[in-house]
Amino acid sequence: MDKVIYGVILAGGNGSRLWPLSREMYPKHLLKLNQENTLLQSTFLRLSKFINDENIITVTNIKHSSDVKSQLSELKEKLNSDEKYTVINEPIGRNTAPAIALSIFYILSQLKDKSIDPIILVVPSDHLIKNIDTSTKIFKKGIKLAEQGYIVTFGVTPNRPDTGYGYINTIHDDNISKIEKEAAKVKEFKEKPDFKTAVKYYESGAYYWNAGIFMFKASEMIEEFKKYCPEILKDIKSAKLNSKNTIIDLEDYEKIQNISIDNAIMEKSDKIVSLPFDCGWNDLGSWETIFDISEKDSDNNLILGNTINIDSKNSLIYSTSRLVAAIGIDNLAVVETDDAVLVCNKNKTQDVKQVYDILKHRNSPEYKIHTTVYRPWGFYTVLKKEEGVLVKMIHVNSKARLSVQMHNHRAEHWVVLTGTANVVRGSEEFILAPGESIDIPVKVKHSLKNLTDKDLEIIEIQKGELLSEDDIIRFEDIYGRA
Repeated sequence: MDKVIYGVILAGGNGSRLWPLSREMYPKHLLKLNQENTLLQSTFLRLSKFINDENIITVTNIKHSSDVKSQLSELKEKLNSDEKYTVINEPIGRNTAPAIALSIFYILSQLKDKSIDPIILVVPSDHLIKNIDTSTKIFKKGIKLAEQGYIVTFGVTPNRPDTGYGYINTIHDDNISKIEKEAAKVKEFKEKPDFKTAVKYYESGAYYWNAGIFMFKASEMIEEFKKYCPEILKDIKSAKLNSKNTIIDLEDYEKIQNISIDNAIMEKSDKIVSLPFDCGWNDLGSWETIFDISEKDSDNNLILGNTINIDSKNSLIYSTSRLVAAIGIDNLAVVETDDAVLVCNKNKTQDVKQVYDILKHRNSPEYKIHTTVYRPWGFYTVLKKEEGVLVKMIHVNSKARLSVQMHNHRAEHWVVLTGTANVVRGSEEFILAPGESIDIPVKVKHSLKNLTDKDLEIIEIQKGELLSEDDIIRFEDIYGRA
Protein backbone atom coordinates (compact mmCIF):
# COMPACT_ATOMS: atom_id res chain seq x y z
CA MET A 1 0.00 0.00 0.00
CA ASP A 2 1.30 3.45 -0.87
CA LYS A 3 2.16 5.72 2.04
CA VAL A 4 -0.59 8.18 2.97
CA ILE A 5 0.94 11.42 4.21
CA TYR A 6 -0.81 14.38 5.82
CA GLY A 7 0.51 17.78 6.75
CA VAL A 8 -0.73 19.75 9.75
CA ILE A 9 0.06 23.47 9.94
CA LEU A 10 -0.20 24.97 13.43
CA ALA A 11 -1.30 28.60 12.97
CA GLY A 12 -2.24 29.71 16.45
CA GLY A 13 0.52 32.06 17.65
CA ASN A 14 0.40 35.79 18.33
CA GLY A 15 3.91 36.73 17.17
CA SER A 16 4.22 39.18 20.04
CA ARG A 17 7.97 39.68 19.53
CA LEU A 18 7.29 41.24 16.10
CA TRP A 19 5.05 43.96 17.55
CA PRO A 20 4.00 46.54 16.32
CA LEU A 21 3.68 44.87 12.89
CA SER A 22 2.28 41.67 14.37
CA ARG A 23 -0.89 41.98 16.46
CA GLU A 24 -3.19 39.56 18.25
CA MET A 25 -5.76 39.77 15.45
CA TYR A 26 -3.14 39.77 12.69
CA PRO A 27 -0.21 37.65 13.92
CA LYS A 28 3.14 36.86 12.36
CA HIS A 29 2.07 33.98 10.12
CA LEU A 30 -0.37 36.26 8.25
CA LEU A 31 2.38 38.77 7.37
CA LYS A 32 4.45 38.85 4.18
CA LEU A 33 7.54 40.38 5.85
CA ASN A 34 8.91 41.58 2.53
CA GLN A 35 8.32 38.18 0.87
CA GLU A 36 6.11 37.31 -2.11
CA ASN A 37 3.80 35.21 0.08
CA THR A 38 2.78 35.35 3.72
CA LEU A 39 4.54 32.96 6.08
CA LEU A 40 1.39 30.81 6.23
CA GLN A 41 1.16 30.63 2.44
CA SER A 42 4.86 29.81 2.12
CA THR A 43 4.45 26.98 4.64
CA PHE A 44 1.52 25.50 2.70
CA LEU A 45 3.42 25.72 -0.60
CA ARG A 46 6.47 23.98 0.92
CA LEU A 47 4.36 21.06 2.13
CA SER A 48 2.61 20.79 -1.23
CA LYS A 49 5.97 19.82 -2.77
CA PHE A 50 5.54 16.28 -1.41
CA ILE A 51 2.07 16.15 0.20
CA ASN A 52 -1.19 16.30 -1.78
CA ASP A 53 -2.63 19.74 -1.08
CA GLU A 54 -6.02 18.28 -0.09
CA ASN A 55 -4.15 16.43 2.70
CA ILE A 56 -2.78 19.63 4.24
CA ILE A 57 -4.80 20.78 7.26
CA THR A 58 -4.43 24.09 9.07
CA VAL A 59 -5.31 24.49 12.76
CA THR A 60 -5.98 28.04 13.88
CA ASN A 61 -7.87 30.10 16.42
CA ILE A 62 -11.41 30.95 15.36
CA LYS A 63 -10.56 34.68 15.51
CA HIS A 64 -7.99 34.18 12.71
CA SER A 65 -10.09 31.77 10.67
CA SER A 66 -11.39 34.17 8.03
CA ASP A 67 -7.91 35.54 7.31
CA VAL A 68 -6.40 32.04 7.16
CA LYS A 69 -9.13 30.83 4.79
CA SER A 70 -8.80 33.82 2.48
CA GLN A 71 -4.99 33.45 2.34
CA LEU A 72 -5.26 29.74 1.53
CA SER A 73 -7.86 30.43 -1.15
CA GLU A 74 -5.35 32.73 -2.86
CA LEU A 75 -3.06 29.71 -3.35
CA LYS A 76 -5.52 27.71 -5.44
CA GLU A 77 -4.48 29.41 -8.67
CA LYS A 78 -0.78 28.80 -7.95
CA LEU A 79 -1.46 25.13 -7.22
CA ASN A 80 -4.04 24.77 -10.00
CA SER A 81 -6.40 23.31 -7.43
CA ASP A 82 -10.15 23.27 -6.93
CA GLU A 83 -9.84 21.87 -3.42
CA LYS A 84 -11.48 23.55 -0.43
CA TYR A 85 -8.61 23.44 2.04
CA THR A 86 -9.45 22.24 5.54
CA VAL A 87 -9.13 24.70 8.41
CA ILE A 88 -9.83 23.40 11.94
CA ASN A 89 -10.96 26.21 14.24
CA GLU A 90 -10.03 26.22 17.91
CA PRO A 91 -12.39 28.41 19.99
CA ILE A 92 -9.53 29.19 22.38
CA GLY A 93 -5.81 28.42 22.37
CA ARG A 94 -4.84 25.23 24.16
CA ASN A 95 -1.21 24.94 23.00
CA THR A 96 0.28 22.38 20.65
CA ALA A 97 -0.54 19.04 22.33
CA PRO A 98 -4.35 19.38 22.09
CA ALA A 99 -4.05 20.87 18.58
CA ILE A 100 -2.02 17.87 17.40
CA ALA A 101 -4.33 15.35 19.06
CA LEU A 102 -7.35 17.07 17.51
CA SER A 103 -5.70 16.97 14.08
CA ILE A 104 -4.92 13.26 14.34
CA PHE A 105 -8.51 12.34 15.16
CA TYR A 106 -9.87 14.60 12.45
CA ILE A 107 -7.57 12.99 9.85
CA LEU A 108 -8.53 9.48 10.95
CA SER A 109 -12.23 10.39 10.79
CA GLN A 110 -11.84 11.44 7.15
CA LEU A 111 -10.17 8.22 5.97
CA LYS A 112 -12.53 5.96 4.04
CA ASP A 113 -10.16 3.02 4.53
CA LYS A 114 -9.89 2.68 8.31
CA SER A 115 -6.95 0.28 7.98
CA ILE A 116 -4.70 3.14 6.82
CA ASP A 117 -2.21 4.43 9.38
CA PRO A 118 -1.17 7.81 7.92
CA ILE A 119 2.15 9.51 8.47
CA ILE A 120 1.61 13.05 9.75
CA LEU A 121 4.04 15.96 9.51
CA VAL A 122 3.33 18.82 11.95
CA VAL A 123 4.88 22.21 11.22
CA PRO A 124 4.51 25.74 12.62
CA SER A 125 3.03 28.29 10.22
CA ASP A 126 5.54 31.10 10.80
CA HIS A 127 8.98 29.78 9.83
CA LEU A 128 11.19 30.79 6.93
CA ILE A 129 13.08 28.11 4.98
CA LYS A 130 15.43 29.29 2.26
CA ASN A 131 16.34 25.93 0.71
CA ILE A 132 13.00 24.25 0.08
CA ASP A 133 14.43 21.37 -1.97
CA THR A 134 16.77 20.45 0.89
CA SER A 135 13.95 20.61 3.45
CA THR A 136 11.85 18.30 1.26
CA LYS A 137 14.70 15.77 1.09
CA ILE A 138 15.05 15.87 4.89
CA PHE A 139 11.31 15.34 5.37
CA LYS A 140 11.45 12.31 3.05
CA LYS A 141 14.21 10.89 5.26
CA GLY A 142 11.90 11.46 8.21
CA ILE A 143 9.20 9.37 6.53
CA LYS A 144 11.53 6.34 6.57
CA LEU A 145 12.02 6.74 10.32
CA ALA A 146 8.34 7.35 11.03
CA GLU A 147 7.44 4.18 9.11
CA GLN A 148 9.57 2.24 11.59
CA GLY A 149 7.60 3.57 14.56
CA TYR A 150 9.79 6.50 15.58
CA ILE A 151 8.55 10.00 16.35
CA VAL A 152 10.84 12.31 14.43
CA THR A 153 11.85 15.80 15.48
CA PHE A 154 14.01 18.10 13.39
CA GLY A 155 16.96 19.94 14.92
CA VAL A 156 18.79 22.95 13.49
CA THR A 157 22.55 23.14 13.93
CA PRO A 158 23.19 26.35 15.95
CA ASN A 159 25.39 29.00 14.35
CA ARG A 160 25.56 31.05 17.56
CA PRO A 161 24.51 30.87 21.22
CA ASP A 162 20.85 31.90 21.33
CA THR A 163 18.45 32.19 24.26
CA GLY A 164 15.36 32.35 22.03
CA TYR A 165 15.22 28.62 21.20
CA GLY A 166 14.73 25.37 23.03
CA TYR A 167 17.53 22.83 22.54
CA ILE A 168 17.75 19.10 21.72
CA ASN A 169 20.58 16.88 22.98
CA THR A 170 21.18 13.72 20.92
CA ILE A 171 23.24 10.54 21.17
CA HIS A 172 24.25 7.99 18.54
CA ASP A 173 22.16 4.83 18.20
CA ASP A 174 23.19 2.02 15.81
CA ASN A 175 19.63 0.86 15.12
CA ILE A 176 18.52 4.37 14.20
CA SER A 177 21.57 5.15 12.06
CA LYS A 178 20.97 1.95 10.06
CA ILE A 179 17.63 3.40 8.93
CA GLU A 180 19.02 6.88 8.30
CA LYS A 181 22.69 7.52 9.02
CA GLU A 182 22.24 11.18 9.97
CA ALA A 183 19.52 10.44 12.52
CA ALA A 184 20.23 10.18 16.25
CA LYS A 185 18.32 9.27 19.39
CA VAL A 186 17.08 12.24 21.42
CA LYS A 187 18.57 12.16 24.89
CA GLU A 188 16.77 15.21 26.30
CA PHE A 189 14.96 18.42 25.48
CA LYS A 190 16.08 21.66 27.12
CA GLU A 191 13.96 24.77 27.65
CA LYS A 192 15.18 28.18 26.43
CA PRO A 193 18.42 28.74 28.39
CA ASP A 194 20.13 31.79 29.82
CA PHE A 195 23.04 33.12 27.76
CA LYS A 196 25.76 31.34 29.75
CA THR A 197 24.01 27.99 29.26
CA ALA A 198 23.39 28.74 25.57
CA VAL A 199 27.14 29.29 25.12
CA LYS A 200 27.79 25.92 26.80
CA TYR A 201 25.31 24.15 24.48
CA TYR A 202 26.75 25.84 21.41
CA GLU A 203 30.37 25.06 22.22
CA SER A 204 29.64 21.41 23.06
CA GLY A 205 28.46 20.67 19.51
CA ALA A 206 25.99 18.12 20.92
CA TYR A 207 22.89 20.31 20.86
CA TYR A 208 20.46 21.42 18.17
CA TRP A 209 17.84 24.14 18.17
CA ASN A 210 14.36 22.67 18.48
CA ALA A 211 12.51 23.70 15.31
CA GLY A 212 9.14 22.54 16.68
CA ILE A 213 8.57 20.24 13.66
CA PHE A 214 7.44 16.64 14.18
CA MET A 215 6.64 13.57 12.05
CA PHE A 216 4.98 10.33 13.17
CA LYS A 217 2.53 7.59 12.34
CA ALA A 218 -0.90 8.42 13.72
CA SER A 219 -1.05 5.17 15.70
CA GLU A 220 2.33 5.79 17.37
CA MET A 221 1.42 9.27 18.58
CA ILE A 222 -1.95 8.03 19.86
CA GLU A 223 -0.13 5.35 21.87
CA GLU A 224 2.15 8.00 23.40
CA PHE A 225 -0.86 10.13 24.33
CA LYS A 226 -2.45 7.05 25.97
CA LYS A 227 0.75 6.51 27.95
CA TYR A 228 1.57 10.07 29.00
CA CYS A 229 -1.56 12.25 28.54
CA PRO A 230 -4.62 9.99 28.62
CA GLU A 231 -6.89 12.82 29.80
CA ILE A 232 -6.17 14.91 26.70
CA LEU A 233 -6.92 11.91 24.51
CA LYS A 234 -10.17 11.22 26.37
CA ASP A 235 -11.30 14.87 26.19
CA ILE A 236 -10.44 15.21 22.48
CA LYS A 237 -12.22 11.97 21.58
CA SER A 238 -15.38 13.09 23.39
CA ALA A 239 -15.31 16.65 22.02
CA LYS A 240 -17.84 17.63 19.39
CA LEU A 241 -16.31 18.74 16.08
CA ASN A 242 -18.74 20.26 13.62
CA SER A 243 -17.64 18.40 10.48
CA LYS A 244 -19.21 20.95 8.12
CA ASN A 245 -17.37 23.97 9.54
CA THR A 246 -14.61 22.10 11.44
CA ILE A 247 -15.29 24.12 14.60
CA ILE A 248 -14.89 22.41 17.97
CA ASP A 249 -17.33 23.38 20.73
CA LEU A 250 -15.97 25.88 23.26
CA GLU A 251 -17.52 24.00 26.17
CA ASP A 252 -15.60 20.87 25.20
CA TYR A 253 -12.31 22.54 24.31
CA GLU A 254 -11.85 24.88 27.27
CA LYS A 255 -11.66 21.97 29.73
CA ILE A 256 -8.75 20.37 27.84
CA GLN A 257 -5.31 20.73 29.43
CA ASN A 258 -3.24 23.64 28.09
CA ILE A 259 0.14 22.03 27.39
CA SER A 260 2.79 21.91 24.65
CA ILE A 261 3.59 18.71 22.77
CA ASP A 262 7.16 18.98 24.11
CA ASN A 263 6.00 18.91 27.74
CA ALA A 264 3.23 16.39 27.12
CA ILE A 265 5.00 13.79 24.97
CA MET A 266 8.41 14.62 23.52
CA GLU A 267 10.26 15.03 26.84
CA LYS A 268 8.90 11.68 28.13
CA SER A 269 8.77 9.30 25.17
CA ASP A 270 11.59 6.86 24.37
CA LYS A 271 10.63 6.81 20.67
CA ILE A 272 12.02 10.24 19.77
CA VAL A 273 14.72 10.58 17.12
CA SER A 274 16.16 13.70 15.54
CA LEU A 275 17.25 14.59 12.02
CA PRO A 276 19.51 17.59 11.29
CA PHE A 277 17.38 20.26 9.63
CA ASP A 278 19.99 22.45 8.00
CA CYS A 279 18.16 24.09 5.11
CA GLY A 280 18.29 27.81 5.82
CA TRP A 281 15.70 27.60 8.61
CA ASN A 282 14.70 30.61 10.69
CA ASP A 283 11.69 31.10 12.93
CA LEU A 284 11.71 34.91 12.45
CA GLY A 285 11.18 35.24 16.18
CA SER A 286 12.40 38.81 16.59
CA TRP A 287 13.30 41.95 14.66
CA GLU A 288 16.95 41.05 15.12
CA THR A 289 16.44 37.78 13.23
CA ILE A 290 14.60 39.66 10.46
CA PHE A 291 17.64 41.92 10.26
CA ASP A 292 20.11 39.03 10.26
CA ILE A 293 18.55 37.18 7.30
CA SER A 294 17.90 40.26 5.12
CA GLU A 295 20.10 41.99 2.58
CA LYS A 296 21.65 45.16 4.00
CA ASP A 297 23.08 48.33 2.46
CA SER A 298 26.76 49.34 2.50
CA ASP A 299 26.42 50.64 6.08
CA ASN A 300 24.85 47.36 7.25
CA ASN A 301 21.35 48.86 7.47
CA LEU A 302 18.06 47.17 6.59
CA ILE A 303 15.79 49.98 5.37
CA LEU A 304 12.20 49.40 4.27
CA GLY A 305 9.36 51.76 3.41
CA ASN A 306 9.03 55.54 3.45
CA THR A 307 12.33 56.51 5.09
CA ILE A 308 15.18 59.02 5.01
CA ASN A 309 18.48 57.81 6.41
CA ILE A 310 21.54 60.00 7.09
CA ASP A 311 24.74 58.48 8.50
CA SER A 312 23.08 55.55 10.30
CA LYS A 313 24.76 52.18 10.72
CA ASN A 314 23.89 48.60 11.69
CA SER A 315 20.21 49.46 12.08
CA LEU A 316 16.77 48.28 11.00
CA ILE A 317 14.50 51.13 9.89
CA TYR A 318 11.01 50.05 8.80
CA SER A 319 8.13 52.36 7.89
CA THR A 320 4.70 51.05 6.91
CA SER A 321 2.94 54.40 6.45
CA ARG A 322 4.46 57.66 7.71
CA LEU A 323 7.85 59.07 6.84
CA VAL A 324 10.60 57.94 9.23
CA ALA A 325 13.80 60.02 9.25
CA ALA A 326 16.86 58.57 11.02
CA ILE A 327 20.10 60.50 11.56
CA GLY A 328 23.29 59.00 12.97
CA ILE A 329 21.69 56.07 14.77
CA ASP A 330 23.63 52.85 15.38
CA ASN A 331 22.46 49.32 16.24
CA LEU A 332 18.81 50.30 16.63
CA ALA A 333 15.54 48.78 15.45
CA VAL A 334 12.94 51.39 14.45
CA VAL A 335 9.57 50.00 13.31
CA GLU A 336 6.67 52.32 12.45
CA THR A 337 2.99 51.55 11.92
CA ASP A 338 0.17 54.05 11.65
CA ASP A 339 -0.62 53.83 15.40
CA ALA A 340 2.65 52.82 17.09
CA VAL A 341 6.43 53.19 16.83
CA LEU A 342 9.00 50.79 18.28
CA VAL A 343 12.54 52.04 19.04
CA CYS A 344 14.95 49.69 20.75
CA ASN A 345 18.50 48.42 20.83
CA LYS A 346 18.75 45.82 18.07
CA ASN A 347 20.18 43.30 20.53
CA LYS A 348 17.15 43.69 22.81
CA THR A 349 14.39 42.88 20.33
CA GLN A 350 13.60 39.62 22.17
CA ASP A 351 12.20 41.88 24.90
CA VAL A 352 9.56 43.44 22.62
CA LYS A 353 7.16 40.82 24.01
CA GLN A 354 7.23 42.73 27.30
CA VAL A 355 5.75 45.79 25.54
CA TYR A 356 3.07 43.59 23.97
CA ASP A 357 2.24 42.09 27.38
CA ILE A 358 1.97 45.55 29.00
CA LEU A 359 -0.38 46.74 26.26
CA LYS A 360 -2.48 43.60 26.65
CA HIS A 361 -2.65 44.07 30.43
CA ARG A 362 -3.85 47.64 29.85
CA ASN A 363 -6.32 46.38 27.22
CA SER A 364 -4.87 48.94 24.82
CA PRO A 365 -6.05 48.47 21.23
CA GLU A 366 -2.45 48.68 19.94
CA TYR A 367 -1.70 45.10 21.01
CA LYS A 368 -4.77 43.67 19.31
CA ILE A 369 -5.42 45.19 15.92
CA HIS A 370 -4.08 47.70 13.42
CA THR A 371 -6.04 50.82 12.55
CA THR A 372 -5.64 49.78 8.91
CA VAL A 373 -6.65 46.18 8.23
CA TYR A 374 -6.09 44.47 4.88
CA ARG A 375 -8.62 42.11 3.40
CA PRO A 376 -8.68 40.13 0.11
CA TRP A 377 -11.08 42.73 -1.34
CA GLY A 378 -9.04 45.79 -0.24
CA PHE A 379 -8.64 47.37 3.20
CA TYR A 380 -10.34 49.50 5.85
CA THR A 381 -9.00 52.16 8.21
CA VAL A 382 -10.57 52.94 11.57
CA LEU A 383 -11.10 56.71 11.76
CA LYS A 384 -12.88 56.98 15.10
CA LYS A 385 -14.04 54.65 17.86
CA GLU A 386 -16.03 55.45 20.97
CA GLU A 387 -18.77 53.81 23.02
CA GLY A 388 -21.44 52.58 20.61
CA VAL A 389 -19.94 54.21 17.48
CA LEU A 390 -17.24 53.08 15.04
CA VAL A 391 -16.28 55.00 11.90
CA LYS A 392 -14.28 53.37 9.08
CA MET A 393 -13.04 54.31 5.64
CA ILE A 394 -13.50 51.23 3.43
CA HIS A 395 -11.46 50.83 0.24
CA VAL A 396 -12.77 48.19 -2.20
CA ASN A 397 -10.50 47.22 -5.08
CA SER A 398 -11.68 47.17 -8.69
CA LYS A 399 -13.92 44.16 -9.46
CA ALA A 400 -13.86 43.10 -5.78
CA ARG A 401 -16.71 42.39 -3.41
CA LEU A 402 -17.32 41.88 0.29
CA SER A 403 -19.08 38.77 1.59
CA VAL A 404 -22.86 38.47 1.84
CA GLN A 405 -23.28 39.03 5.58
CA MET A 406 -25.47 40.11 8.46
CA HIS A 407 -24.99 41.65 11.92
CA ASN A 408 -27.02 40.84 15.02
CA HIS A 409 -25.84 43.77 17.13
CA ARG A 410 -25.15 46.74 14.90
CA ALA A 411 -26.65 48.91 12.19
CA GLU A 412 -24.52 50.58 9.52
CA HIS A 413 -24.68 53.76 7.46
CA TRP A 414 -22.64 53.92 4.24
CA VAL A 415 -21.65 57.09 2.38
CA VAL A 416 -19.91 56.76 -1.01
CA LEU A 417 -16.78 58.95 -1.34
CA THR A 418 -15.38 57.86 -4.71
CA GLY A 419 -16.34 55.25 -7.28
CA THR A 420 -19.64 53.43 -7.73
CA ALA A 421 -21.10 51.10 -5.10
CA ASN A 422 -23.35 48.18 -5.94
CA VAL A 423 -25.28 47.42 -2.73
CA VAL A 424 -27.62 44.53 -2.04
CA ARG A 425 -29.85 45.03 1.03
CA GLY A 426 -32.26 42.21 1.66
CA SER A 427 -34.08 41.67 -1.66
CA GLU A 428 -33.28 45.18 -2.95
CA GLU A 429 -30.33 46.29 -5.07
CA PHE A 430 -28.95 49.84 -5.28
CA ILE A 431 -26.29 51.61 -7.35
CA LEU A 432 -24.80 54.54 -5.40
CA ALA A 433 -22.68 57.39 -6.76
CA PRO A 434 -20.35 59.70 -4.76
CA GLY A 435 -22.28 61.63 -2.12
CA GLU A 436 -25.14 59.10 -1.95
CA SER A 437 -25.76 56.98 1.13
CA ILE A 438 -27.71 54.00 2.46
CA ASP A 439 -28.70 52.53 5.83
CA ILE A 440 -28.20 48.85 6.68
CA PRO A 441 -30.45 47.85 9.61
CA VAL A 442 -29.62 45.22 12.22
CA LYS A 443 -30.20 41.60 11.12
CA VAL A 444 -30.59 42.44 7.42
CA LYS A 445 -28.55 40.41 4.95
CA HIS A 446 -26.41 42.68 2.74
CA SER A 447 -23.35 42.92 0.50
CA LEU A 448 -21.12 45.56 -1.11
CA LYS A 449 -19.60 45.17 -4.58
CA ASN A 450 -17.36 47.22 -6.80
CA LEU A 451 -18.17 46.11 -10.35
CA THR A 452 -16.18 48.90 -12.04
CA ASP A 453 -12.57 49.30 -13.16
CA LYS A 454 -11.99 52.06 -10.57
CA ASP A 455 -11.46 51.75 -6.82
CA LEU A 456 -14.38 52.36 -4.48
CA GLU A 457 -14.18 54.22 -1.16
CA ILE A 458 -16.98 54.60 1.34
CA ILE A 459 -17.38 55.86 4.89
CA GLU A 460 -19.02 53.30 7.15
CA ILE A 461 -20.60 54.42 10.44
CA GLN A 462 -21.45 51.54 12.76
CA LYS A 463 -23.83 51.96 15.70
CA GLY A 464 -24.61 49.26 18.23
CA GLU A 465 -23.64 47.33 21.33
CA LEU A 466 -21.05 45.08 19.66
CA LEU A 467 -18.74 46.73 17.11
CA SER A 468 -16.26 44.02 16.16
CA GLU A 469 -15.52 41.32 13.59
CA ASP A 470 -17.24 38.85 15.95
CA ASP A 471 -20.59 40.28 14.83
CA ILE A 472 -20.19 39.19 11.20
CA ILE A 473 -22.26 36.24 10.01
CA ARG A 474 -21.15 35.30 6.49
CA PHE A 475 -23.48 33.52 4.07
CA GLU A 476 -21.50 33.68 0.81
CA ASP A 477 -17.90 34.66 0.18
CA ILE A 478 -15.75 34.33 -2.95
CA TYR A 479 -12.63 34.29 -0.75
CA GLY A 480 -13.60 31.10 1.09
CA ARG A 481 -14.36 32.64 4.48
CA ALA A 482 -18.04 31.64 4.76
